[in-house]
Amino acid sequence: MNAFVPPAQHGMQVLNREAFKKAVEVLGVRVPAKQVSAVMKGLMGYLLNQPRLRNVVPDPDDAEVKLLLLKQDMHGPEDVAKLPEPIKKLIEKECVGFEKYKVDLDYDYWTADQILHAVLPSDTDATPGSFTQVGHIAHMNLKDEYLPWKYLIGQVILDKNKNITSVVNKTNNIDTTFRFFKMEVLAGEDNMIAQVKESGCRFKFDFSKVYWNSRLHTEHDRLVQQFKRGDYVCDVFAGVGPFALPATKKGAIVYANDLNPVSYQWLNENIKLNKITTGIQTYNLDGREFIRKAVQDLQQTSPTTWKTFDHFVMNLPATAIEFLDTFRGLYRDQKDRYEAAAPQAKLPMIHCHCFTKSPEPANDIYERVRQVIGTPIDRATSSLHLVRNVAPKKDMYCLSFPLSPEIAFAAAPDESSSGEKRKHQGTSQTEAQKSQKIA
Repeated sequence: MNAFVPPAQHGMQVLNREAFKKAVEVLGVRVPAKQVSAVMKGLMGYLLNQPRLRNVVPDPDDAEVKLLLLKQDMHGPEDVAKLPEPIKKLIEKECVGFEKYKVDLDYDYWTADQILHAVLPSDTDATPGSFTQVGHIAHMNLKDEYLPWKYLIGQVILDKNKNITSVVNKTNNIDTTFRFFKMEVLAGEDNMIAQVKESGCRFKFDFSKVYWNSRLHTEHDRLVQQFKRGDYVCDVFAGVGPFALPATKKGAIVYANDLNPVSYQWLNENIKLNKITTGIQTYNLDGREFIRKAVQDLQQTSPTTWKTFDHFVMNLPATAIEFLDTFRGLYRDQKDRYEAAAPQAKLPMIHCHCFTKSPEPANDIYERVRQVIGTPIDRATSSLHLVRNVAPKKDMYCLSFPLSPEIAFAAAPDESSSGEKRKHQGTSQTEAQKSQKIA
């Protein structure tokens, strides 16, 4: 039985740090101070070896002697007598006696997981000590079964992580307009203005009003690495800039947009924070409107020749696929310029993030895209990248595919179907305006 666990306090819902004091008695071998190093080497596998505790402590009766603390199942000389012969001989030769030693432990010694395990019901499968750190904020997503202990859990996380000053929990209430989760402060200060560093950039934002996910930094880097200096990048759902700012610093020319006015505000603030003065334009529009506007604005910088984006980034995994219909016929009125610039003319690469729960994710995603865009995507020229597992049986992917001339220059729908099409788009647009990242 392991003695180095805190006293069980099942049922405690208001944290009482005094309740976690404990004294553990262990056996110490008295060794002359000059011989400690040599004896320690021989006894290494038989010493106390507990995290954050010393194996060697002063002898209370003799300054010339040290106590080497033995592992917890050694209670007296009779247990020492059961040790392997070489160990017994070493102790007999160097030891000048045995002495009991009391190890005093308190709340400060125990880890967060140990405290929570001691407090939560004994039939709990796992302790809810995991969190995502966003600057000074610990962001938790507690299951309903842990909610009676939520404030205690928050205080323990605050106590045990010195660089955390706020602990928040994601509530079930989701902002229906911009899709960020509302937060409840469990412990610490009510300060949601976070500052983080990622991909060589600094980001500042109000975590309670914008979307930020530190788990996506690898995906941010992966895509940015595909951008070259001088590339034109259209970031449709830019948030506070985790794709847009590193891409701009790399030398790409970025058009960045977010529907959430608070995200748009912090996007512009972060541009200033990173001393970026050129190479980026920002918008506060619905995604479909922005795609059309950005293409138009870029083409106007070259009125007589073909010019468009190299990449479109669509990191809104809950609904990004629905926005792909915007690309059907997007360049219809520029077809002559495209053909005049052939064969050098090129169409953009689209990077569309999405969720899937299907056991056949590739088939599911390609079919959903086909239904929206009206044409199958060529699997030979596209790629499907697994970004992360979001929840049991739910994954996030990024589908990257080149926009084909068939889609880009598609003719307008005939009059008989246009009314129904507009009705569908209007409904979809209304829903899309209520969307923002929730990966």
